[in-house]
Amino acid sequence: MLDIAATCLVITALLAWLNHRFVRLPTTIGVMVIALALSAAIVALDAAGWAHALRRYEESLIRSIDFSDVLMQGMLSLLLFAGALHVDLSELKAQRWPVLGLALAGTIASTLLVGFGLWLALGWAGLPLDLLYCLVFGALISPTDPIAVMGILKSAGAPKNLELVIAGESLFNDGVGVVIFALIAGVIASGGTPSVQSALLLLFQEAGGGIAYGLVLGFVTYQLLRTADDYQVEVLLTLAAVTGGYALATHLHVSGPLAMVVTGLVIGNHGRAWAMSDTTREYLDVFWDLVDGILNAVLFVLIGMEVLLVELSAPLLAAGVVAIVVTLAARLVSVGAPVGVLGARFGLPPGAWRVLTWGGLRGGISVALALSLPAGPGRDTVLALTYCVVVFSILVQGLTIGQVVRHTVRGTALQRQQP
Repeated sequence: MLDIAATCLVITALLAWLNHRFVRLPTTIGVMVIALALSAAIVALDAAGWAHALRRYEESLIRSIDFSDVLMQGMLSLLLFAGALHVDLSELKAQRWPVLGLALAGTIASTLLVGFGLWLALGWAGLPLDLLYCLVFGALISPTDPIAVMGILKSAGAPKNLELVIAGESLFNDGVGVVIFALIAGVIASGGTPSVQSALLLLFQEAGGGIAYGLVLGFVTYQLLRTADDYQVEVLLTLAAVTGGYALATHLHVSGPLAMVVTGLVIGNHGRAWAMSDTTREYLDVFWDLVDGILNAVLFVLIGMEVLLVELSAPLLAAGVVAIVVTLAARLVSVGAPVGVLGARFGLPPGAWRVLTWGGLRGGISVALALSLPAGPGRDTVLALTYCVVVFSILVQGLTIGQVVRHTVRGTALQRQQP
């Protein structure tokens, strides 16, 4: 295990250096681009008969890493807590209805739209996929990942309230999407169909229980922080709350992702304001910024290397293009349209619907959920479709969202100048 972790960190560090010196893309996107390019080069060289040993080594390395387990049981808790830690509750409160509406109703609507839309589109294209697998794909592809886009939004001068909506939606829809995915994946595994009552009960237990548990965990950690005045002890307490709290959430059968978001909000607001010295705040921010940056770099390198294990035939690539179109259309209907109609009521700029639609990037959570499905032809198809959407999302949407934001900001400024 130590050798695997060391290898991943060395590869990530070298790719981050290459990106910093030569490619100069945002770190998460840059390391993934380089990892994808290297993986593609290894495949091409192997096809030419020149890199059999190198390809076998990379494949053995990737197979030795349980991507789903590493992300869902390791990285995710740390990433979600770190993301929530810097969200200002007083500012988020003004956008609570758009955030909650998009995270809950938007994720459910997106799951259904993607699932049924993909089922119809693939059937029409002669590439049929079982409806349940289409729906499980809709559930795992609906959660968005703010990691790669938030830095771009800030550098492009996105309005603060728009940043809050994107960050808040992404933090909460991860938990909602995981719960919906677990429900549909359970149906596939059991072969039965749960009643509406049992499905709602599971959603309430996982989501409601996760939020309640996160509040309790955040309050307990806050009380411990108040009684300590040593930045090393206080940083250690937050790390223990995240790792231990997430592990306990799985045993309590409540949503660990939602619990970590709520805990991060409590510590990042009440804890920061009332339980920490200036020195502790500084060290806490630096520590969690480093954790966030390092884990995200490793995660995106793994996504780039994972391409070697994804079977991508010509029909699957065609289906991937269909999945990309369906996913974007569902994002437009479930998120873009409501924001376009109601956004002005919450003070969002007129073009916010474009930013939210195009800025809904998919990342490691989608790949991890796809990899967690039981083996079978349906699983292989869903994994290939997921990979196509994630790569398109990060490389195409991630590299152009800054232009969309700047266009929206300019349009808003011109409207304000008009009499």
